[in-house]
Amino acid sequence: MAELMLKVWLAAFIVNFAHWEITLVEGNTVTSAIQFTSSSSQSVEILSSIAPTKTTGNNSTIQTKLPDLECPDSVPCSHLGGSCIQCDFNYSCIYGEEVKAECKPISSTIKCTGPQIFNKTFNCRYCYQSHPKNYNCQKQSGCQVVSSPRERYQTNCTVKDDIICLGNRTFPKLLLCNWTSGYRWSTSVLLSLTLGGFGVDRFYLGHWREGLGKLFSFGGLGVWTLVDLILIIIGYVGPADGSLYIF
Repeated sequence: MAELMLKVWLAAFIVNFAHWEITLVEGNTVTSAIQFTSSSSQSVEILSSIAPTKTTGNNSTIQTKLPDLECPDSVPCSHLGGSCIQCDFNYSCIYGEEVKAECKPISSTIKCTGPQIFNKTFNCRYCYQSHPKNYNCQKQSGCQVVSSPRERYQTNCTVKDDIICLGNRTFPKLLLCNWTSGYRWSTSVLLSLTLGGFGVDRFYLGHWREGLGKLFSFGGLGVWTLVDLILIIIGYVGPADGSLYIF
């Protein structure tokens, strides 16, 4: 009996070690990001440090030049991206309409060709109202995915350079928690079906306490094993770190 328990322990250790080794090697599945609080004052400070803007009396928005801003030279000025130009917007335009704005390079150090003042046509909307495909957000990997209701987190998003829009180009956004650390649903189901009575499925998912409980109670005399199998199949029991399964 002691030899059997030792073999089970070794099997659980090898399965868990192999998982973490794969996760470390293929670390591209997890994207780390800075988690910001939801207080409005901190959001304003974050945004002002990333995309500082100021509004003049005639409703035109002037974007200040960022230290790491890179704008191409020797291209037509009208082809510069939204982060490299400043435009006089009409903030009384009707949402969704195609309107024109008079624009120019954000700095005289940008060596573009053609007219320095040009017109840009854009869809009348604020940057935070852009379609999700038109902006990129900083991802968060520390929130709980397996929760009800689905957990959200606040992060910063920036519109793509070819998008012209009103207001700050970087803005706060609430996103659904959606990340994975490499745990496979199929592996979890297989371990629960074959070695669930010894808690190997729980060890694999990082639930060490439950795994020890199943091991020393022989899967709750079969009841706990069956319940865990059902819960893993329907996705109710997931990785201990709160991430999503890989199917």
